[in-house]
Amino acid sequence: DLDTALRLLNLPRVVGQDPESGEDITAQNGKFGPYLKKGTDSRSLTSEEQIFEIDLAGALELFAQPKYGARRASSALKEFAEDPESGKPVKVKDGRFGPYVTDGVTNATIPRGESVEEIDFERAVQLLADKRAKGPTKPKSKPAARRKAPAKKPAAKKPAAKKK
Repeated sequence: DLDTALRLLNLPRVVGQDPESGEDITAQNGKFGPYLKKGTDSRSLTSEEQIFEIDLAGALELFAQPKYGARRASSALKEFAEDPESGKPVKVKDGRFGPYVTDGVTNATIPRGESVEEIDFERAVQLLADKRAKGPTKPKSKPAARRKAPAKKPAAKKPAAKKK
């Protein structure tokens, strides 16, 4: 109907200004559904009706929550003093491929037989030192592409026989 069409033509709608940064907060309908935008930051809305109904307080509440679905840095399971070699704090973290020790630069996996609770500062520093001594890993080389056989030449054409 006409009312809905006029409301949609008013998008993106300015909800208000962020009191902290002074940036405009806008409600928009995008490729992946309705969302709020403040500068470069954005948050998804649950329904298209929210584009027209959300107020500044509701928008600020959404921006206060952590971004949904974003990758977050894994929290440290254990923290130790600074590494004597790098001068950065040593942490034990749980990653995608299991627990590991890191100083922010070098990552060393904890061997399978050892548990996170057993790791102490000396062992963590030892694992990092061993990893540094190994040096960077070399990327695996792909096997060389096989050469294709040359294309066969078409048979030579014989001149057409002359008619008598």
